[in-house]
Amino acid sequence: MNTIVGRKIVAVRPITQGEVDREGWSDWGRLNVPVIVLDDGAILFPSRDEEGNGPGEIFGFKDGEGLFLFPSGELE
Repeated sequence: MNTIVGRKIVAVRPITQGEVDREGWSDWGRLNVPVIVLDDGAILFPSRDEEGNGPGEIFGFKDGEGLFLFPSGELE
């Protein structure tokens, strides 16, 4: 993980069909998986487990309120 420390997020976008296929997630149907793109070209996306057995969601908290990261890149 030290390779991403200090990197900047330059985009948040939906996962592409090619990325879905590469992960073997094609059987999941329509996926709303956010992809975080870093300034060095690295991409990060959530998985349901460390083996990559399925897609996941990104969520968190700010000032005690829940945040959800959607493929549009907007926090709600």
